[in-house]
Amino acid sequence: MTDNSEHTPAERLTEHLAHARWFGGKGRPFHVSAVRRAGDLRGTGADDDPFVAIELVEVTYTDVAEGTEGTDGSTELYQVPVACYRDRQERLDHAFVGWWEVPGLPRAADDPDGTDHGWAHVYDAAHDRVAMRAWLAAFERARDNAVDASSSLVFHRLPGHELDVTAKGSLFSGEQSNSSVMFGEDALMKIFRKVTPGVNPDVQVHDVLTRAGSDHVAALYGWLDVVDETSDAVIQLAMLQQFLRTASDGWDLAQASVRNLFAEADLHADEVGGDFAGESARLGVALAETHAVLAEHFPVELLRGDDVRALADSMHRRLDAALEVVADLAPYADGLRARFDRVAELDEVPVQRVHGDLHLGQTLRTTRGWKIVDFEGEPAKPLHERLVPDTVWRDVAGMLRSFDYAPRVVARTLEAPDEAIAEQRGYRAEEWAAHNRRAFLSAYAGRDLTPEEDALLTAYVADKAVYETVYETRNRPGWVGIPLAAIARIGAR
Repeated sequence: MTDNSEHTPAERLTEHLAHARWFGGKGRPFHVSAVRRAGDLRGTGADDDPFVAIELVEVTYTDVAEGTEGTDGSTELYQVPVACYRDRQERLDHAFVGWWEVPGLPRAADDPDGTDHGWAHVYDAAHDRVAMRAWLAAFERARDNAVDASSSLVFHRLPGHELDVTAKGSLFSGEQSNSSVMFGEDALMKIFRKVTPGVNPDVQVHDVLTRAGSDHVAALYGWLDVVDETSDAVIQLAMLQQFLRTASDGWDLAQASVRNLFAEADLHADEVGGDFAGESARLGVALAETHAVLAEHFPVELLRGDDVRALADSMHRRLDAALEVVADLAPYADGLRARFDRVAELDEVPVQRVHGDLHLGQTLRTTRGWKIVDFEGEPAKPLHERLVPDTVWRDVAGMLRSFDYAPRVVARTLEAPDEAIAEQRGYRAEEWAAHNRRAFLSAYAGRDLTPEEDALLTAYVADKAVYETVYETRNRPGWVGIPLAAIARIGAR
């Protein structure tokens, strides 16, 4: 840690965001244009507690056309919870943000006549177990409807679960867009890093599904929000939920099944001990039941006429953009457009609240069955778009594409001693993917799809694969063949 007293908080926060795993603006030029206090937490009352506050950090990107500042995604808002100590905390050097004068910092014990501010070592509070106790204590006070009138932060609790306030907080290290802290084996808190005024769909959906008694989500215990002084709208900052300690990641389980298959040279996907089709079917049932509960508690609408054509047009636009990035898409463009045109010809399309970004990595297998997580929707979309009703076939398509990816990713991570083995693995990868796609879809639908449903599902699978070609081209060019092969299969139908 170095002395940075000559740098402003905005400059230090700019540097902190640039290196943060959860910051979504990597690679874009930006600066911190504003910092405003969402509120502070009074902690547990212990003498060694830090001063804990939540800062809302406005980021302005400078790679926008002159005159369009503040529009078209040129600004974003990030939450940075901070733990402020008068003395350096060596255990938190890895989370050090800066050294600056902190408004609201309680007076030092040896300076009773000082003002309520002072210079402090500022750390990202998500990394600080001591600071995390303040959140747990605040959620516990909320159980008794104890609202702190002196704070703008509002903690909400659902009935039915008593928190273990002695549990220690520990930050998950692998998350990308948010920060999750587990409290012992009792609870997990997700801190939303990129925030937007308005209801967060992850909180909203978990609230509905928990109150409805759904077995397919981790139960919601509570959430934290604040009324934003700039927009006069609520901003939801965090959610506290059941910690599924013994759960296994769906993506990891699927890959383990594929490795089992590859290890058995003479057996088919439905013959190996690690056959995943039973789990795929149970996951299909879990998704169908989740969609049914969502349809009971959120509006279900019917798109007709221009709205249906607009749905198809959005797929065409994404293809147009992808063709500028992925030259190898060109031979399949006409076939893809034909699939999208079939959507435009439909008389009506039912839409409702869905997951919006579903794949095997958003599922957990527990002793009580499958759980679906992360109902925030596609992170790249603005909040208002993630709240728009969609068809259930978007979620189904996301899962089908995930079943296609799992065996092909495993095949790429295993060294093939010769071309014959590589060719055999390619065949077996397709066998595993098709076997599990069928099991999942059959269990989800419970019947044959209607021609209209098949047209929608095919279009959504194609649309998802088009998106994947762009992602792979930009991030993992060696993998672009995975979605391109799927697109070729769709064109052959």
